[in-house]
Amino acid sequence: QVQLVESGGDSVQAGGSLRLSCAASNITSQCMGWFRQAPGQAREGVARISLNGVIQKYHESVQGRFTISRDNANNMVYLQMNSLKPEDTATYYCAARPARCKAGRVGDPSEYASWGQGTHVTVSS
Repeated sequence: QVQLVESGGDSVQAGGSLRLSCAASNITSQCMGWFRQAPGQAREGVARISLNGVIQKYHESVQGRFTISRDNANNMVYLQMNSLKPEDTATYYCAARPARCKAGRVGDPSEYASWGQGTHVTVSS
């Protein structure tokens, strides 16, 4: 399994921006994703990025506002979040899948084998 440590969560006003980081032990050959979970809700996929970083997929609610990226040389994954909304409030998790990303979507949590401990984002109106 891959060890993952998220950072960058904070409390911001609506319309603000945050950049989440995920430090990994090794992301080589891993499809990487960001998920989030709000209190009382199921964990949902936010974004994922292919092994070489060329292809990204996003949940429709964050399309155009969030950008996922990866630095394979330094085993880092990022989530740039702009135009934040109160409904983006959640704990955000970095996840790794030891295979190619599944085509066309972010994916279900069950498809990812390794998880970080999460970083909390609060967006106030």
